[in-house]
Amino acid sequence: MNKIQRFFAEMKEKKVAFIGTGVSHTELILMFRDKGIAVTVCDKRTADKFQETYDRLSAKGVQFILGENYLGSLTDFDVVFRTPGMYFNDPALTKAREVGVVVTSEMEVFFDLCPCKIYGVTGSDGKSTSTTLIAEILAASGKTVHKGGNIGRALLPIIERIHEEDCAVVELSSFQLISMRKSPDTALITNITPNHLDVHGTMEEYIQCKTNLITHQNAFSRAVLNLDNDGTRALAGSVRGQLGWFSRREKPERGAYLREDGMLCYTENGTDTPVVHRDDIRIPGMHNVENFLGVIAALWGDAPVSAFVRVAKEFGGVEHRIEFVRELGGVKWYNDSIATSPTRVLAGLRSFSQRIIVIAGGYDKKIPFEPMAETVCERVKLLILMGATAEKIEKAVTAAKNYDPEHIRILHAASMEEAVLTAKREALPGDIVTLSPACASFDLYPNFEARGLHFKRLVKELTE
Repeated sequence: MNKIQRFFAEMKEKKVAFIGTGVSHTELILMFRDKGIAVTVCDKRTADKFQETYDRLSAKGVQFILGENYLGSLTDFDVVFRTPGMYFNDPALTKAREVGVVVTSEMEVFFDLCPCKIYGVTGSDGKSTSTTLIAEILAASGKTVHKGGNIGRALLPIIERIHEEDCAVVELSSFQLISMRKSPDTALITNITPNHLDVHGTMEEYIQCKTNLITHQNAFSRAVLNLDNDGTRALAGSVRGQLGWFSRREKPERGAYLREDGMLCYTENGTDTPVVHRDDIRIPGMHNVENFLGVIAALWGDAPVSAFVRVAKEFGGVEHRIEFVRELGGVKWYNDSIATSPTRVLAGLRSFSQRIIVIAGGYDKKIPFEPMAETVCERVKLLILMGATAEKIEKAVTAAKNYDPEHIRILHAASMEEAVLTAKREALPGDIVTLSPACASFDLYPNFEARGLHFKRLVKELTE
């Protein structure tokens, strides 16, 4: 009996609860039931709010605790799987741990059982694109790749199909990392800037979560950090194995950097190896040059230069990340719903060479908007604000030292429908409109994907 088989055999003797039925849980719950493991789902929603999933799981013999008191019985279970959206330090989870309940997550167990090399990516911005690039480059190198984590796929349900010679590439959020006590073989931290302070409360806790990506590595591991970012540069002393850097501003001792002639190079022991020119990278923006530099440093020696070049030239980007939607009446529309923080918005604004129309606003994560205000004043001609943070964003922009109402207009919309119609009415041929919210979506949508899909549907329905 191997480690994976032993784990599932032990689970048959336990009472197991899953909090929520999102992306990371539904397939795993079905897998547990197929193996004869008793499962109860604890969910704040009533059955009619997720009827299709409820019926599917009920048919497999899953039990449910639903409604406002869904966390009231956690101490009755032996093992509790929390969804990433469930804060690890929630009082109900803390109480369960205190009485001996095992509180874990799909990703924690996957790390414990995974038989192959794991590449892990985190950061405040750029982690989804970097994760996808790593997976694409490894696949172009002939590897069998399993991509998942925060990027939308649970990997534990396929653990029995993963072989030792495969590669797992996982994106990890701060909510997943807060309880992680294992780190990947290769870790890439793209950057650390204020984010999710509505949950973590302090920047210190948020940084500590991100640091868990490298804290538990061994001497044979690799950690890649952003030399241009204060938050990641400060983590160098925590690296246990090989330390690599990436930078578009200076040449590191070991790692990837942007040479003055525009060539992305890997440097080690005083020797530079040219990889690809920035003009050959299909996805736009200097932030994607930075993403590619981080990926080169993370994969150096694991993939040939030809694989980097091929993916650079062919990869068109990840959905919801400066995604071209359509051109109508000479106006180009882009979906950047992933821009859930000011730093993501800045990256998107700098991807265009003209002043643009931006739709922004959403759920308040308690992060400041002042860091993006001056660039918004420089690069935005019309700012359409919606959601809970509309007033807060407007205040930050109008307080910027370079704010000029002659150069940037600010309008408000009560909904995405109104925002899109306003943008269409105001846009002229040659203009660019982008959804770059600077905020999470939870005030109006369950996640940024749903917001982006709604925006794209509205834009595609527009007529001349």
